[in-house]
Amino acid sequence: MADKQPLMLTPISAGFPSPAEDKVDVSLNLHNLMVKHPEATFFMRVSGDSMEGAGIGTGDIAVVDRSLEPRNNQIVVAFIENEFTLKRYKKDAQGVWLLPENKKYQPIKIDGETVLEVWGVVTYIVKEVVR
Repeated sequence: MADKQPLMLTPISAGFPSPAEDKVDVSLNLHNLMVKHPEATFFMRVSGDSMEGAGIGTGDIAVVDRSLEPRNNQIVVAFIENEFTLKRYKKDAQGVWLLPENKKYQPIKIDGETVLEVWGVVTYIVKEVVR
């Protein structure tokens, strides 16, 4: 399989269809597009539904950059109580929170007794549309 795939010049209309063109712009290497820090980037398969409100579900692949510091509202991979979790990161006057994107789950407040390691920041999600 080739590293690079053709990138079409014509954008895909998600609304009303437009006439198709067979013009190719440049070759597209998805690894080069999604991986800014190769030595610190990992691909992790998602399991579970706690982030379905963000469009992330079981089978998706998270591209995780460990070299980035988390900022408010970014989606992160956190290591908490000896397991990985995928949540939205929030830091406010009350402390640090890991927020799910599904009402079935409660926010996790990080208190003085909880050991939290933000393992990395999610930079892309790769979805398999047809299963």
